[in-house]
Amino acid sequence: MEYDAIVVGARCAGSPTAMLLSQKGYRVLVVDRATFPSDTVSTHVVHAPGMAALRRWGLFDDVVASGCPPFDVYSFDFGPFTIAGTPRPVDGNAAAYAPRRTILDKILLDAAARAGAEVRERFTVDELVFEDGAVIGIRGHDEGRQTVVERAKVVIGADGRNSLVARAVQPEQYNEKPELLWGYYTYWSDLPVAGFESVIRPHRGWGAAPTNDGLTMVVVGWPHAEASAYKSDVESNYLSTFDSAPEFAERVRAATREDRFTGGGVPNFFRRPFGPGWALVGDAGYTRDPITAQGITDAFRDAELCATAIDEALGGGRPYDEAMAAYQQTRDSQVIPIYEFTTQLATLEPPPPEMQQLLGAVYGNQEAMDGFASVAAGTVSPAEYFAPRNIGRIIGQAAGRQAGEV
Repeated sequence: MEYDAIVVGARCAGSPTAMLLSQKGYRVLVVDRATFPSDTVSTHVVHAPGMAALRRWGLFDDVVASGCPPFDVYSFDFGPFTIAGTPRPVDGNAAAYAPRRTILDKILLDAAARAGAEVRERFTVDELVFEDGAVIGIRGHDEGRQTVVERAKVVIGADGRNSLVARAVQPEQYNEKPELLWGYYTYWSDLPVAGFESVIRPHRGWGAAPTNDGLTMVVVGWPHAEASAYKSDVESNYLSTFDSAPEFAERVRAATREDRFTGGGVPNFFRRPFGPGWALVGDAGYTRDPITAQGITDAFRDAELCATAIDEALGGGRPYDEAMAAYQQTRDSQVIPIYEFTTQLATLEPPPPEMQQLLGAVYGNQEAMDGFASVAAGTVSPAEYFAPRNIGRIIGQAAGRQAGEV
């Protein structure tokens, strides 16, 4: 039997794509090497746009019911001052959540199964099957090593930045940047945080967010050029980084580490997300440094865009190449500004003088601080926030405040 779509990878990009296509009446198979629930490397923050997607899919309450606390304050400690604000809401909600992937991924996969997708866990894809240059299916095996071939009109790679699907089809890769940051994270009990806390110092940075079971996730990043030194003694280097912010360091000393250190570095790139018989979604098609924690929200957006395009193509509304080109164009136009913002931030280099001037003007202006938080949360594009007219307005307001204080 032939499927309409086979989705390779069942986490934050794959399960929603499978669910959305199944809801439209397509016959979908979703496969993954893992079993669920299971963990994966992830800072697992879901910003307000991602939570809005979960609400559209009827899954918002499932995340809330997991006991994961919401937060709607984002703070950025730059040393001389801290910018703190609440993002612009999406569909009435400004709050973000940071559910453990053991919880979130299971919620998503169960939703795909309820929608009618066939789910195969512990299934390894060995290779794609081609015919006349087009992908027509997969060859793989279950844990019993029984090899099977499954055919589909389209095979969707949702299998992460090291995607087997992408390696097989070798898509064009563009807007590439090297690994910029090397980070490790772990979980702490008795570590209170006021929302999403970021501390940014020259050549060092970290972020903290509350998650399930009363724990706080804290990720610490160093420049990638110092990765070897960081890895030589992860615990000592991780902890010593907090010394540049004594108040936070004191909170960590009073807390208890509850898990091992996990992390690494991430390259930055875009891939052409479609071709004859195949598509890419999530990190398989677009990967960026995790410093702004955009990955899950991006995966949800891509799932909706990709599922809509495939529905148009399979349903006869538009030719396949036309529908999928629109998916790529929309994806890129939406994420390139935050991609550039993210990769600049991930260098952990001191901001240039003009940015220091702007940040100084933002501090103390609650509207401007809320706008900066909105950029980090993905509810306002950096292109909008850093537009010359808006920058001029913020700096003008700061000058007015200073004049009034004289």
